[in-house]
Amino acid sequence: MISGLYTLTELEEAIAADPLLWRPLVFTNGCFDMIHAGHVRYLQAAKALGRSLVVGLNSDTSVQAIKPQQLGFPSRPIVPEMQRAEVLAALKPVTAVVIFADTTAIKLIERLKPDIYVKGGDYLIETLPEGPAAQAIGCEISFVKVEVPSSTTALINRILEHSQRDKS
Repeated sequence: MISGLYTLTELEEAIAADPLLWRPLVFTNGCFDMIHAGHVRYLQAAKALGRSLVVGLNSDTSVQAIKPQQLGFPSRPIVPEMQRAEVLAALKPVTAVVIFADTTAIKLIERLKPDIYVKGGDYLIETLPEGPAAQAIGCEISFVKVEVPSSTTALINRILEHSQRDKS
């Protein structure tokens, strides 16, 4: 059992049982395949916007759908969902983690009804799939500036480059 990891039903019940503990509830979502400083700073900024921070974590199957196999590139996710959930749940800013199988977090937003939905500053409202669902429930949408411009894909590319050099 991972402390801080909930099913959607368990999380709904916990929020309903003690809303003052959870609200204003900040929600974000993503793959969080290989946690790096950019993720940590993003989660810290998101948590600062409310009382609790719930992270919707893409399941292994949804990561595979979002990030299809590329030639010469390892299949994603690199880290299995339960390990990604455990790392996220252990981070100080994160109140709860819920794993979801869809390619978007629309269903989570509709059911959890967060007060604030947060995404990285590399998104725009026009390109945010969850934007209309968040707006429909009256949820504030906030974009957090990307302080450390790193990505899991870029990290994997660097590892592969070093690996190729070491073989030469």
